Amino acid sequence: MRIVIAGGHGQIALRLERLLAARGDEVAGIIRKAEQADDLREAGAEPVVLDLESASVDEVAERLRGADAAVFAAGAGPGSGVARKDTVDKAAAVLLADAAVQAGVRRFVIVSSMGADPRHQGDEIFDVYLRAKGEADAYVRGLDALDWTILRPGQLTDDAGTGLVRLEARTGRGPIPRDDVAAVLAELVDTSATAGLTLELISGSAPVSVAVKSVAGN
Repeated sequence: MRIVIAGGHGQIALRLERLLAARGDEVAGIIRKAEQADDLREAGAEPVVLDLESASVDEVAERLRGADAAVFAAGAGPGSGVARKDTVDKAAAVLLADAAVQAGVRRFVIVSSMGADPRHQGDEIFDVYLRAKGEADAYVRGLDALDWTILRPGQLTDDAGTGLVRLEARTGRGPIPRDDVAAVLAELVDTSATAGLTLELISGSAPVSVAVKSVAGN
């Protein structure tokens, strides 16, 4: 498969790129800064320098053409202000989804957040973040031209992955290593039977492949 990942230099994205490249997929990562390119090459991915906060749908669609799947793993990051929650966490996700439709890339996986909700109340930065992620998810759900899956991990950690997870429509809160998030994403990209599902993810007792097959109805 050829898979294009937005937010290609993110902590989850770099892990995902390594996994996909190791299994023989062709991977491209969209990055904002040219100086990040070597890290992607080291992970086995082709760097694509493109700023999703200023790019047009046509420009992004051009980079997606010929791909089998697109993954939105970009984020404004914990140090960013309110404005970038809107321009990255919401608008860039919407942009990638529209570009995927235009490029004919049906498989679309978006990394969201547990608690994401377009109706979330509050004015703190995290409230704005959850609202932005919820609005992005709602937009993607409305696109019939995409076979979308929304993944909402719990509290992200840098602990070593265990390969054991709980993946369900509702899991309740809990931690999850970024390693295991990447492993689940690698399976989801390949499992179009999970299209139309919004899934929460925390550490659990099921091997990743078993957990994904289970929600896919296999």
